[in-house]
Amino acid sequence: MKPIYAEGRIWLLSLLLCAFAVAFAFAFLDVPAVRFAYRFCCSGGSPAKGLGSAILLALETLTALGVIILRLAQGHVSPLGKALALACLCSVCAYAVNSGILKLVFGVPIPAEIMQGVPHAFHFWHGTPDSSFPSGHMVLAGAFAGTFMRLYRISILPLALLLLCGTLVLVLGGWHFVSDVIAGTFAGVTAGLLAGEAWLNHTK
Repeated sequence: MKPIYAEGRIWLLSLLLCAFAVAFAFAFLDVPAVRFAYRFCCSGGSPAKGLGSAILLALETLTALGVIILRLAQGHVSPLGKALALACLCSVCAYAVNSGILKLVFGVPIPAEIMQGVPHAFHFWHGTPDSSFPSGHMVLAGAFAGTFMRLYRISILPLALLLLCGTLVLVLGGWHFVSDVIAGTFAGVTAGLLAGEAWLNHTK
């Protein structure tokens, strides 16, 4: 039980640090970063025009379905294939929870609305699936990455770097606030780590 308690304490500490980082970014970084992005990097818009969430969700769903079909056809799947299917399913589920619950609860307007004069604030219980906080893209990517991080520790550094690149793209693209990507990454990675831990305990 000691390792579980130790990991629980680490997660609680990470949660507190994340909450502090989100609060600081929300108060001091979000609006200046978006104004910088709109002025120097892009014209805002929607990430759905590029590699949108619907495309990523479709790819993950098809990947998981492909692994299942392979299992039915051959009678077995490699450990990497199982990890891939688990990561995809966890990612899809985490995204659904984020869009269907978290975004609705926090109700933060998107950067484009802030640039039009809407106050940057939480509108609790008045959000929509298109609200800004937390970032759905980072929940999606974080859950996928977190699953592999738990199952294959060697993947932690490269996946962390990819997640960092993703946050920079979303912020500099004017699609999300700094607080959005921090919260989205934490929520997604947490979901992935839990899925990986549950899978390891199940397969013991």
